[in-house]
Amino acid sequence: MLRKQFGKLGWPVSVVGLGTWNIGNQWGEIDETTAWTTIRAAYEAGMTIFDTAESYGIPNGLSEFRLGRALAGIRHNVVIVSKIGNWGKRTGGEIPKTGVDSIRVSGHAILGRLRTDYVDVILCHEGDVADPTVYLEGFEALKAEGCLRAYGISTNSLDALKRFNVNGTCSVVQMDYSLLNRGPEAALLPYCQEHGIGVMVRGPLAKGVLSGRYGAGSTFTDSVRAGWNDEGAARQKFLEQAAQVEKLARIVPPGPEMAAAAIRYTASHPAVSVTIPGAKSPEQARTNASAGDRLYTDTEMRKLAVAVS
Repeated sequence: MLRKQFGKLGWPVSVVGLGTWNIGNQWGEIDETTAWTTIRAAYEAGMTIFDTAESYGIPNGLSEFRLGRALAGIRHNVVIVSKIGNWGKRTGGEIPKTGVDSIRVSGHAILGRLRTDYVDVILCHEGDVADPTVYLEGFEALKAEGCLRAYGISTNSLDALKRFNVNGTCSVVQMDYSLLNRGPEAALLPYCQEHGIGVMVRGPLAKGVLSGRYGAGSTFTDSVRAGWNDEGAARQKFLEQAAQVEKLARIVPPGPEMAAAAIRYTASHPAVSVTIPGAKSPEQARTNASAGDRLYTDTEMRKLAVAVS
């Protein structure tokens, strides 16, 4: 597994990490053993960075609980990234962001679920936050307590990122970026590169579409992608993306090879530190990790981009 520097933090991180939204039952139920073996398989395949959030899972926090259990004994060898901002929104128990203490208590709860006394990075999980002051002050308080090493924001908005980086203290940004969503290449990624902000890519497989396994006849039973089914609100966008993937299949075979190509595409951008596809099985984790054995040249990246255009 290749490694890159995590922006201005300077930490070496694997170019492919594990996103753990998928192990919390929102993408379909998986058992405790499968969750544990998936995380361990990712680690054994060379992944050194693991992404989660306080709100991931049914119930809320399940992904963090499972990640904490699986990292027992190896926590000191990895970088953990979590997020604050969406706790309880799905279940009517949202925590109001009324002051520094609301961020502190959320941070302390994350420590407990992860079974650790510090988190490497916590991100603001409100991607369109108009005034990030409560987060900035809360994260600084967690740093002062020794609970947190660095912080940033998960957003697809350059304006939101600039507001969050008003003091130059944003160390990490997580953004949606893939062969099917190259928008960040225009301004968001260059801004991060200019300011030394470590970039984490979420959605490199576009919620699985870039595996080449799904088409118009597919049925989705998980809550995340239910809107892709017939009459679903996101049906049209899904069909458009599936058509793009059919073009990609002319040069990259669907399945593990296509998934690895899509992951490697995002990891190869010079502004990107790590890309974090999710996995629901040890086999998926190992396939994802295989994409980190090399990076694409500019010529190879252009070829893939042209294929889906």
